[in-house]
Amino acid sequence: QVLLLESGGGLVQAGGSLRLSCTGSGRTFSSYYMAWFRQAPGKEREFVAFISTSGVTTDYVDSVKGRFSISRDNAKNTVYLQMNSLKPEDTAVYYCAARLIFSTGWRRKEEYDQWGQGTQVTVSS
Repeated sequence: QVLLLESGGGLVQAGGSLRLSCTGSGRTFSSYYMAWFRQAPGKEREFVAFISTSGVTTDYVDSVKGRFSISRDNAKNTVYLQMNSLKPEDTAVYYCAARLIFSTGWRRKEEYDQWGQGTQVTVSS
């Protein structure tokens, strides 16, 4: 089991940038497939980005492609989400999630069994 802690959220104007961090506990962090999800008020939690254990494979929801970038530093037990050109519709609570066993369903929130507490991102127009 890995405990996840997100940070880096905040209030930013449209067009601005934020970098979210998710730090995991334990010595096996590098073995976990990681993802970011987000949940806006009144909406379902949705997939944002995925990264494989080595960082070689990444995936993004279409709405953030070209603006967001996911990366990881296994030496620091941390995964990042760099968010550029932010839009008001990016406003949500952002969660990181971890899964130990590979699954082709990495976009499905049901595939993840470890979650952080979330960090709020608010983009003003």
